[in-house]
Amino acid sequence: MTAAPLVVGFDLDMTLIDTRPGFAATLQALSDETGVVMDVAGMCENLGPPLDHLLSPYFPVEQVQPLIDRFREIYPDIAVPPTLALAGAHDALAAVRRHGGTSVLVTGKFTRNAVLHVEALAFDVDHVVGEVWGVGKAGVLTEHGARVYVGDHVHDVEGARAAGALSVSVLSGGCTAEELRAAGTDVLLESLDEFPAWLEAHVLETRLAALEEDLRRRGSVLVAFSGGADSAFLLAAAVRALGPGHVAAATAYSDSLPVAERDPARAFAESLGVRVLTPRTHEMEREGYRANAADRCYFCKAELLDVLTPLAAEHSLAHVATGTNADDVVAGFRPGIRAADERGAVTPLADAGLTKAQVRAASRAWDLPTWDKPAAACLSSRVAYGVEVTPHRLARVERAEVAARAALADVGIEVRDLRVRDLGDAARLEVDAAAVPAVEAAPDVLAAVRAAGFDAVELDPRGFRSGAMNERLADPDRYR
Repeated sequence: MTAAPLVVGFDLDMTLIDTRPGFAATLQALSDETGVVMDVAGMCENLGPPLDHLLSPYFPVEQVQPLIDRFREIYPDIAVPPTLALAGAHDALAAVRRHGGTSVLVTGKFTRNAVLHVEALAFDVDHVVGEVWGVGKAGVLTEHGARVYVGDHVHDVEGARAAGALSVSVLSGGCTAEELRAAGTDVLLESLDEFPAWLEAHVLETRLAALEEDLRRRGSVLVAFSGGADSAFLLAAAVRALGPGHVAAATAYSDSLPVAERDPARAFAESLGVRVLTPRTHEMEREGYRANAADRCYFCKAELLDVLTPLAAEHSLAHVATGTNADDVVAGFRPGIRAADERGAVTPLADAGLTKAQVRAASRAWDLPTWDKPAAACLSSRVAYGVEVTPHRLARVERAEVAARAALADVGIEVRDLRVRDLGDAARLEVDAAAVPAVEAAPDVLAAVRAAGFDAVELDPRGFRSGAMNERLADPDRYR
């Protein structure tokens, strides 16, 4: 299962742009040409209905279409230049893009003129469809898969509801809150300034619902549980969806898992009431893992799944699930994901579209202690590619990191992230970028790392960077 793509539809007039000045000026030009006096101010009070509805009270039916054609002809020069974006319009579109979504502009305006507004104001939209109004917008929304439609008019609400989309109304047009609620809008916002925060919460809620549905369909799962934020959240979500009797946590013990991670991981899993399995894995016995080329993670994950798959069957659990999130899938350098996929592991977080930030946000809302836990990659990730991975090297790195944290505490320097990178005989210490100047002035910290068994130690001036070893690869694409 994969989460449905995020597609958001937007109205144009009085939703994204303040059409009134340009619209009024064009109507006035039409009035001057025809000599017919129109209530231009009144016609601009409640924009939304098609132009023929506005002109019909003033002209015989046979003149209406030629006047519409003339209006559209003079509109670009008169109306487009002075038209401004409404407050929050660009940020609203950017919010959709930030969540990996698509924006569809669905408007009653003549398509060519709508495109001119989009170009003039640099709106980041993917599709523009004009000359549709009210319920007629439903077909366009359905065609593009839009599940949210944002507008300012009761007829926008009608279009959204007819398409089965969530109706989001803003009070920037002529319709009142009471009118929009009576029409059946689902969400009412004062302006588009409120839209990004609303969308953030909506997307998270939608993806959490998709995760729960996915897990329920699985029936039972064995979670590959490292103790990190992602796998901890997945474990908690599985317990919520399936109950603890249908979930187990498997924390693989090997030389690459820091000893300090083991007890907290077990305590967290046991607090959820699930079985905790601690099988031994033997990735060191795999030549590709020891060789430590850029595809080392492939061999590590292959070993893990080759151990956990029969373990799941032994305990009558239908699937092995990993904590891979949506960011991991698009990160571009995750050979371990390929190994897990080849062995049938499921990735509920990624399938639901949940990003790392969303995992942390939901974990915080659920009061999980792991919501702000720093990233904690395996010890082997500290060893430079091409340097053989051995139990001795991993133990040395772990000693060095423990010693560095102790030395930092002794001199009163607080850091969130810390890595000791094994470059062979030498080591490189990475800490939070903000802490680098303080560590430079504290020689005992580097001395503590050196005392753990390294001939030389350097402090990385750029600070901690997740996946820093990948920067040393000449061609990372070949290992994806």
